[in-house]
Amino acid sequence: MSSLKISSLLSNSLCSTSPSTVKSSLHLPKQLHIPLSDTPNLKPSRKLFQELNGFSHTIPVLQDNSGNNSTTTSTPSKATIVQLYAILEAVADRVQMHHNIGDQRDNWNTLLLNSVNMLTLSASAMVGLAASIGGGGAPLLALKLSSMLLFSASTGMLVVMNKIQPSQLAEEQRNATRLFKQLQSHIETTIAIGNPTEEDVKDAMERVLALDKAYPLPLLGAMLEKFPKKFEPAVWWPSAPKGMNSSKYQEEKQEGKNNNGWNKGLEMELRNVLEVVKEKDMKDYERLGNLVLKVNKSLAIAGPLLTGIAAVGSACVTEGSSWGAIVAVIGGALATTVNAFEHGGQVGMVSEMYRNCGGFFKQLENSIQDTMEEDEE
Repeated sequence: MSSLKISSLLSNSLCSTSPSTVKSSLHLPKQLHIPLSDTPNLKPSRKLFQELNGFSHTIPVLQDNSGNNSTTTSTPSKATIVQLYAILEAVADRVQMHHNIGDQRDNWNTLLLNSVNMLTLSASAMVGLAASIGGGGAPLLALKLSSMLLFSASTGMLVVMNKIQPSQLAEEQRNATRLFKQLQSHIETTIAIGNPTEEDVKDAMERVLALDKAYPLPLLGAMLEKFPKKFEPAVWWPSAPKGMNSSKYQEEKQEGKNNNGWNKGLEMELRNVLEVVKEKDMKDYERLGNLVLKVNKSLAIAGPLLTGIAAVGSACVTEGSSWGAIVAVIGGALATTVNAFEHGGQVGMVSEMYRNCGGFFKQLENSIQDTMEEDEE
């Protein structure tokens, strides 16, 4: 008797369903398993993996000309997804590394500046004390040797510090962290939207390699030149052009074969914007970047030079002669002032900031040109 009731209820519910409200829905399983037999062990991003858990969407019912219902789905390649996950994990690791190294190099700038200034001031005080006590013997010799060693040590530390520019290194790592975070969000969005292609994998890989080249992690052998002959903007995007050749584009433009959907008025407006950016913003940043670069280079030379002169002056301190002590004390005071202005004011960081801003406008210029010259699809 109960079985008859159940069957009747099922038949009534099926008969009451209207054919116009039928929806075809595809619900992915709660856990998305990707076979990794041909790939190394990969651990997808936990946050992104949790977002994919329970992800479901309704595929609309389409009717063709014959009136038959049909559904169309496009399944992305599993190998492509695995490759994007691998690149995503590498990018996330680089974000953390650049963040940690940026904090470390910022500490370098503070600690080295304090150490060098303390050495210089201590040596200057010893020279002044040696000149004031008068007489010869062991006390004068001890103070002379101590001050000379301290000035020499500060000179050596300044040479290394001015060569690597810790404040500029820290700013490089901050920019790299920001750009890698942007790339990480871009890859996560590509995976979440679905249907990634081999072109997406290639583009992500090229951007990772370009960022690695623009902002290297190691110092020895890979550090960027801190005092180039000419100020040049930073380049952190792939250098290979995506659009067609400019001369070919102009030829086809004149023949009317390719307008890429642009009308002449809109293209002229974009070119005017590009000219304004090149004539105003890019020139301003180039002028300011060259100015800061020259100032930083002058300060980097003046600091070790003054401490070296102070070391020579401290070695020439003798009984009855005060010129050596005067030279040493004045040199030490000037060197401390120069170091405080250069590294305390983080002139290297300002130079890197202008370099990065110039790179942004350079990227804008390349993006506009590639957009106008790309093939019409």
